[in-house]
Amino acid sequence: MNTPHHHGDHHGDHPAPEAGHTNLTDQAGHEHHADTDTHGQAMPHEHPHSALDEEHQVHSHGDHAGHSTAMFRKYFWWSLILSVPVVFFSPMFADLLGYSIPEIPGAYWIPPVLGTIIFVYGGSPFLKGAMTELKSRQPGMMLLIAMAITVAFLASWVTTLEIGGFHLDFWWELALLVTIMLLGHWLEMRALGAASSALDALAALLPDEAEKVEDGTTRTVAISELTVDDVVLVRAGARVPADGTIIDGAAEFDEAMITGESRPVFRDTGDKVVAGTVATDNTVRVRVEATGGDTALAGIQRMVADAQESSSRAQALADRAAAFLFWFALIVALITAVVWTVLGSPDDAVVRAVTVLIIACPHALGLAIPLVIAISTERAAKSGVLIKDRLALERMRTIDVVLFDKTGTLTEGAHAVTGVVAADAVTEGELLALAAAAEADSEHPVARAIVAAAAAHPEASRQHMRGENFTAASGRGVRARVNGSDIVVGGPNMLREFGLTPPGEITDTTSSWTGRGAGVLHVVRDGEIIGAVAVEDKVRPESRAAVRALQRHGIKVAMITGDAQQVAQAVGRDLGIDEVFAEVLPQDKDTKVTQLQDRGLSVAMVGDGVNDAPALARAEVGIAIGAGTDVAMESAGVVLASDDPRAVLSMIELSRASYRKMVQNLIWATGYNIVAVPLAAGVLAPIGILLPPAAAAILMSLSTIIVALNAQLLRRIDLDPAHLAPTDRKDEHTALSPAATVH
Repeated sequence: MNTPHHHGDHHGDHPAPEAGHTNLTDQAGHEHHADTDTHGQAMPHEHPHSALDEEHQVHSHGDHAGHSTAMFRKYFWWSLILSVPVVFFSPMFADLLGYSIPEIPGAYWIPPVLGTIIFVYGGSPFLKGAMTELKSRQPGMMLLIAMAITVAFLASWVTTLEIGGFHLDFWWELALLVTIMLLGHWLEMRALGAASSALDALAALLPDEAEKVEDGTTRTVAISELTVDDVVLVRAGARVPADGTIIDGAAEFDEAMITGESRPVFRDTGDKVVAGTVATDNTVRVRVEATGGDTALAGIQRMVADAQESSSRAQALADRAAAFLFWFALIVALITAVVWTVLGSPDDAVVRAVTVLIIACPHALGLAIPLVIAISTERAAKSGVLIKDRLALERMRTIDVVLFDKTGTLTEGAHAVTGVVAADAVTEGELLALAAAAEADSEHPVARAIVAAAAAHPEASRQHMRGENFTAASGRGVRARVNGSDIVVGGPNMLREFGLTPPGEITDTTSSWTGRGAGVLHVVRDGEIIGAVAVEDKVRPESRAAVRALQRHGIKVAMITGDAQQVAQAVGRDLGIDEVFAEVLPQDKDTKVTQLQDRGLSVAMVGDGVNDAPALARAEVGIAIGAGTDVAMESAGVVLASDDPRAVLSMIELSRASYRKMVQNLIWATGYNIVAVPLAAGVLAPIGILLPPAAAAILMSLSTIIVALNAQLLRRIDLDPAHLAPTDRKDEHTALSPAATVH
């Protein structure tokens, strides 16, 4: 009985899960959120385990021709350095600004030599990307950029070598085009960050080693060596290395990281346990039934990989605009060449067509989206929102329903005493003091909640009681000697074991607690029930404000949890949530998102656990609470640095504002092309209006400045969650439960 760790069965019984579901509810076990406990324990390893090392190559949205953020940064800085002398020694640029190029030996060859290096080196990501887009027959930004720099490169060499008498010196424009486009892609990729580490984070849940039982002794082996029917020893506080069945012992298991159940689940001999879960209080022996890729954890890993793959096929706004401009420029260039040739001016045909192809890729288009993303990311970070996926910005404005995980998201994932009832023999303060003294040596979250409630109670805090001879029993409760009396604190299993029946005045109160899903712990002194306390997961006061604000925006709010039905329904009614999904397994969470999508709804999923990872990846927008697990954060497109659910409102406001800026910038960038390209083609030549290449370059730079200034206006929007969804005073006072307070 002497177990200095967690103890069990402090809660009222819950109804059985729906048919076909594994029983994940602790029948009167303590409720707690595993993210807190699990993160509080030192991980026994630092590297992902080979048992889940199946190849899942997930491509992030920010990939550009297989290049990384660091490579784009390096390309940009080298291209910028080489561009300075190219621009300075360019005759066209010198004529434009009215200065004389220094007469030094070899000055004539500086632009072509350095320009060629810039084209080959700095332009390589775009040239490679263009080949990829050509092979896939999906022209986009890469092909548009590659076309412009290639035409500029060839035309400039023709001019440098004085072939055909053309004067198309575009070395400076080539250098600036490559450099600015590299800057845009670098900013974009830096803003996105790396978002494909969810699989490694999942693998990290498994221990590196297991204690294999052989001939009555244990031997430490790598879990990759485990096979079906092996027997392993799982000590208190250790993780289960593989799926299996308990063949000896019983313990409470922290399964929230896998199942979402917020309470420790009591598992006895014959019950199944899942790899990655934690035995919280006792040592058990488990017969292995599945290893490696066959485990439930590996199944979640595969779902995350599949969901990430499916969500990465969408195209960004800039790519769609680039595809349009590519065909627009190509068609106009061909028409230009044909018309000028027919008019009897082959030289003008070449000059006009080349000019069209070069200015068809304005700097503004390359910076329109990246600048908005970079500034939006910066603004979001200051408001506690980390944007990892650029498409999340576009999608969030179209969200129809926000699906919140309950424990640790809408609730605090921490327990609090929300009600106290005492028999006539004691006062509430004395009851709390006795219970706290008995629980003082326990490390269970519920025990800490009782001790904290006693410390905060005016009468109980003055009692200064101490417990002796502490013992704990998994699934039943704790016992200690306090002030000469035998004090027992526990749930229904404890009452059944001692054959005790609560008196009517206590039952009248506790029945209302269990009706709303609270855990009930009875306090027994010398064999007599003297009272009870209710323990619940605290609802965040910000949750009510977040739900109301979302509904005012016309967005439905749903909640999903692995908790028992009555617990979930109680929280749902309290918060005014539109739809509640309870007793949901990991694969069902993913399915629930799909079901909502099948109803024509665009879904944003907010969660913080491993069990949320597939749903986060599957939803149109996955939003992870920053205080949650690494898996949840890596699977999501957006991470909330705080645990305030109102930050979702900040994301919506930012999404709408940034989308407006993206559209405005794209309209300006493409509008410039729609005007400049026909002018460059010479449509107004009959009336004497012809756009020279130098003038086209000036307009191109002007459009870039306008786009940059427009993006800066994003800094003026208010993203403070407290302003977007202010909390009412009554919310702060009812954060524990609508009808339960500590007297």
